[in-house]
Amino acid sequence: MTTSRRGFLTLAGLGALAAALPACSSVLPEPDTTVPGFGTSATGTVRVWCRSATQNGLTGLVERFNAAQDRLTVELTPIPDGQYVTKLATAIRGRDVPDLVDIDDINSLLFVFRDAFTDLTELIAELGYADTLSPGHLALATVDGRRYGVPYLADNSALFCNTRLFEQAGLDVDEATTDLDALLGAARRITALGGDVRGWTFPGNATGALGFTVQPLVWAADTDLIRGEVGSQTGNVAGNEAVARTLEFHRALWVDELVPPENFADDASRWAADYKAGRIGMIPANYSATTSDADPALVAATTVRLLPGPTGGRAFFDGGDNMCIPRGAANASGAWEFVKYALDLSQQSALPEGGYTPVRSDVATPEFAAAYPLERVPWIMGRGRGARS
Repeated sequence: MTTSRRGFLTLAGLGALAAALPACSSVLPEPDTTVPGFGTSATGTVRVWCRSATQNGLTGLVERFNAAQDRLTVELTPIPDGQYVTKLATAIRGRDVPDLVDIDDINSLLFVFRDAFTDLTELIAELGYADTLSPGHLALATVDGRRYGVPYLADNSALFCNTRLFEQAGLDVDEATTDLDALLGAARRITALGGDVRGWTFPGNATGALGFTVQPLVWAADTDLIRGEVGSQTGNVAGNEAVARTLEFHRALWVDELVPPENFADDASRWAADYKAGRIGMIPANYSATTSDADPALVAATTVRLLPGPTGGRAFFDGGDNMCIPRGAANASGAWEFVKYALDLSQQSALPEGGYTPVRSDVATPEFAAAYPLERVPWIMGRGRGARS
């Protein structure tokens, strides 16, 4: 995690919140997290909001929690991603907030800067595994050294490669994925296999998915798209060699027909369908898109690397969710008990079953690596959001 990377997200997030929620200014009372028994002996109901995009990562968790004890009942409400920020701000203005929000980690800071979330710094520090939690997620819930959220699940971009097509094209995965020139060369050789095989694929009409997979190619060059301190930042596009090289790379993919022609209109509604059909050599995507409902034989033939930059380096986009307790929560104690359950090693180890990556690095046991070989990147490698190697 770099200062400029966080600065970019902070500026963008604050601007979005200010534009969408100009009246969200009342500060609700903060729950007392120091009372005896906080997070251990709560009763009643815990109202949890989650993103519809990551609902699969929580449904089973809630069912297991409710079945494990009879003091607390978690009620899960999925919110469409495009409505999440506005609905939460409306709840704050109406002084009727959920007890816990499972929120896009990028949006965490929107509410932290408006004093909407409970300070969890001491509670997190008391966790025996706090130093194993994703540093990128934590950074997006931290202001002035205080933590207002805790990671729950990761949804990261990476480069997935079909080793069958690499072998047919006479390519070594490591050598072919070192930089953008190597990627382009590999895409040409794989496409040359003929038929409907292509070296690369991307959802050309999906800005979110493109941002998720294209920006890391720039970050790997140790630069960003915005520079300067928050409050006085400017764009860093003109004259940015890494940006120019990244755009040239994608233009070559299209002009040289190294991607399927349907990429032009692809809005990510069928993201990775072409890869799962076995006719794509490389796809920058996430674990879920690449493996869900895929042929087990293809999954077994897939390997994964971090995304390279124009001349080397590696990076990835660390997406996913943070769990935050809104100020004014009626059952904050029950919310924290559920958070601790969600972060338990056994629950984290089960996240790949829903298509997500654990946020605890100590999940990386030999047994876990054997069960989920494509989940070895990036937490097991010890890198945070937008990290470079």
